[in-house]
Amino acid sequence: MDGVTPDIRSAPIDLEVIRAKYRRERDKRIRQDGRDQYIQVTGDFSRYLDNPYEADALIREPLVDEIDVAIIGGGFGGMLSGARLREAGIDNFRIIEVGGDFGGTWYWNRYPGCQCDIDSYCYLPLLEEVGYIPKEKYSYAPEIFEHSRRIADYYKLYDNAALCTRVTGLLWDQSAARWIIATDRGDAMRARFVITATGLSNRPKLPGIPGLEAFKGHAFHTCRWDYDYTGGDHQGGLTGLNDKRVAIIGTGATAIQAVPFLGRYAEHLYVFQRTPSSVDERGNKPTDIEWAKALQPGWQKRRRENFNSIAVGQPVDEDLVDDKWTENYRALASWANEGTEFTDQKAEQAEILDAIRMNQLRDRIDQIVASPTTASALKPWYRLFCKRPTFNDHYLQTFNRPNVTLVDTSETRGVERITENGVVAGGIEYPADCIILATGFETIGTDWVRRQDYDVVGQGGVRLSDYFAGGLRTLHGFTSHGFPNYFLQGFSQNGASVNITAVLDSQALHIVYIIKQLIERGVGYAQPTIEAESAWVTEIGRLSGSASQFLAECTPGYFNGEGQKSSGKQHGLESYAPGINAFNTLMEAWRDQGDMEGFEFGPPLDELSSADRAPEMSHG
Repeated sequence: MDGVTPDIRSAPIDLEVIRAKYRRERDKRIRQDGRDQYIQVTGDFSRYLDNPYEADALIREPLVDEIDVAIIGGGFGGMLSGARLREAGIDNFRIIEVGGDFGGTWYWNRYPGCQCDIDSYCYLPLLEEVGYIPKEKYSYAPEIFEHSRRIADYYKLYDNAALCTRVTGLLWDQSAARWIIATDRGDAMRARFVITATGLSNRPKLPGIPGLEAFKGHAFHTCRWDYDYTGGDHQGGLTGLNDKRVAIIGTGATAIQAVPFLGRYAEHLYVFQRTPSSVDERGNKPTDIEWAKALQPGWQKRRRENFNSIAVGQPVDEDLVDDKWTENYRALASWANEGTEFTDQKAEQAEILDAIRMNQLRDRIDQIVASPTTASALKPWYRLFCKRPTFNDHYLQTFNRPNVTLVDTSETRGVERITENGVVAGGIEYPADCIILATGFETIGTDWVRRQDYDVVGQGGVRLSDYFAGGLRTLHGFTSHGFPNYFLQGFSQNGASVNITAVLDSQALHIVYIIKQLIERGVGYAQPTIEAESAWVTEIGRLSGSASQFLAECTPGYFNGEGQKSSGKQHGLESYAPGINAFNTLMEAWRDQGDMEGFEFGPPLDELSSADRAPEMSHG
């Protein structure tokens, strides 16, 4: 063995004991309300959507013009779609973004310590195109936001932007073969094609803790960080908290990064934890200038594909990324992927390797955290990829500070209630001047309309939320029957990766290919056939069975619908199991075939009349 991969033949692991421990820890956290434990950000809670980073939006007249392509969302997905449209010679597009600038998640997430957890040279998109090399292996939020602006400048996306604008409705006009887009700015623009690129991290998620609205102190969500209250900036200096008792609720990826700063500046910090994250070393370092100078054209694509190959257990000649992500993947895949067939024996071997890796992470906590009680509560008892692993070199150490208290709420399945003056857990009220919600975003597992804040009405008045009510129904994850010229970008029955920007870029290239084909063919509109869509859904289901079983045994979280049986709404889990590289190869072959197999087409664009009719479709 190579020192990274433990030898299972001598590993002192009793799987039955481990499995029983994992089940106990999972079961005591499962709640009857499941996903409904989180409340919608509406009514009195709408203030959690307010933008603390912008003055009032620029007053403008409503847009009632016509464009070729509307892109909803100005994060990396929307920017990549805009960039690839520019490269394809399609310039009549508009990006509609609720924030005051481009960046998406990296516009909203400005909390102290915020950082990407994927190798920057893989994560930051279009590095070769714009001629930029990240400063560090893992970039911090300000650099990523600035890179977003760099992309927008390079591709002239500001010329095509409607910022500070929230989409409120999307309606298909069959007679004109156009989408009518309504917004909170009174717009009724019309678009031949629509790309939804709103991502998985665009709407804050609020816990439905009784009394949240009654709290008399200050409260905010981490994706709307209030530096006017805390003082300081992304790098720290939170001197406004020097005389404040702070309660942070949630211990996922956001809290892992913010807690060290809060612990450093708050008079006292209470960290309310239901399920601990696994926390490994980060090991960030500056970019090696000589390495950067030696990079050859195509280096980013090769690096991304290398990372993605390792993630699905494929052998590679060299680990180009060489970090904790790839170390974990290599450690867990070495034995299980010997040979070609994934047998029950290999599944058990992989489970043993997983247990060894998790034991190493649990031992690390004992080595760092002084209090045995606190260390015990911080230990994650589940398989490694039940939750997204986290990496930080300061989080665990923070619990050695005398002004930091970990409050374990696992026995009560979370915080019990909030009073005017603090947070109640385990029957004890913890006084707080400020409550910070590190509870993440509305993401996979919640309803379409709840995530998007609007519905999509396609042919015959059918709503996309209804069409997806029994489960996602797409062709290749991009488009659905009854919703012509409408494309999804994100995790939806296509290739997935923990490096989301690589996914979004390949999706943008594919969607733009389809749009360009339809424009060049003069086709009014296109959509997948029911047969092709059904065949793809069946294929995705066939491939995702083992993943569904794995997640069902995990501790509750957004990956598995908070422990609820999947209702088909877990947008993002029904992915192409062989991985993003295999999916991209499949899509390349589909494009090379050139006949747009699986699509049916409406009449030529010049034959569309103003009469309200639903013409016969031709099949491709």
